[in-house]
Amino acid sequence: MQEKLHLKYHPGTNPEPFTTEIVDIKDCYLMFKESYCFPRGGGQPGDIGLIKSDDNQSPLLETLPGEFIKHPVESVEKFKLGDKVICEINKEFRNKNTKMHTTQHIVSALADDLFNAETVGNQISTQHTRIDLKFPDREKFNIIDLETSFNDIIKTNAVVNIYNWDRSTILSHDKMRHTNFLHRIPESITELRVVEIEDIDLCPCGGTHVSTIGSLDNLKITNVKSKGAGKLRISY
Repeated sequence: MQEKLHLKYHPGTNPEPFTTEIVDIKDCYLMFKESYCFPRGGGQPGDIGLIKSDDNQSPLLETLPGEFIKHPVESVEKFKLGDKVICEINKEFRNKNTKMHTTQHIVSALADDLFNAETVGNQISTQHTRIDLKFPDREKFNIIDLETSFNDIIKTNAVVNIYNWDRSTILSHDKMRHTNFLHRIPESITELRVVEIEDIDLCPCGGTHVSTIGSLDNLKITNVKSKGAGKLRISY
């Protein structure tokens, strides 16, 4: 089993180059002995960057999930099994996605607190993010309330913590959010990664996050769209 080191690396900003070994090649994908790359998941895009061996290099395309994280390259024929390689993760791309992911946690938490709205979907990018919210009464949604609350709360510069907790601890915690998906994770996985934004949010999450929320940008909602009965898609 490959060790997925992005789960342990926190904060998730400014990842350093890492050296590893190619243990498998399938189609256009390189599989490494270990990897710090974030694979696409949870609405967050996978890392991109550059992979270099002693004699060759190739752009790293969007990293994808799997039992072994898939590192797609433009020129797989430049590499062979056993090659020692250096993987350089694109810091600017990772940092923007990381900030957007932490922002999404806060927006979802505030939507729950202010409007009793449940996050039922999200898609993150470097420039904008959308969140699908399900409301008991979507008429109570107010853009100004959400923007103002977010922009005030990041001034607290709350710390973001990472834990590994067992399922019973997660499901029994009275402040835990977003546990509806846990049944989709195999029971053989006994511990899950939990992200805490102190006094703001607590939920299972495998994404990358900032160390403190004071580094986040102010929230500006750009679009609100109906997605059916009781649902709104919020873009910011």
